[in-house]
Amino acid sequence: MASEPGRNDPCPCGSGRKYKNCCRNSDAWYQSSTVQGIIVGVVLLLSILVIGGLLTSGGGAVDCPPGEVWSEAHGHCH
Repeated sequence: MASEPGRNDPCPCGSGRKYKNCCRNSDAWYQSSTVQGIIVGVVLLLSILVIGGLLTSGGGAVDCPPGEVWSEAHGHCH
């Protein structure tokens, strides 16, 4: 968890104003950091699920054109 900036430090919201004259009395800076953390967590979780699904789906049936069969030895249809 990040510590709160000093009152005379530049505001972390990027406005260029001092923290005491900008976001010190509001939760905007904290809320935006929290929202960003949640979004990053969700994106990472979805990425892991998608990659895991792609890696485990390799053993499924392959659709070959009519009259051909899948060859495990060669990795393509015959």
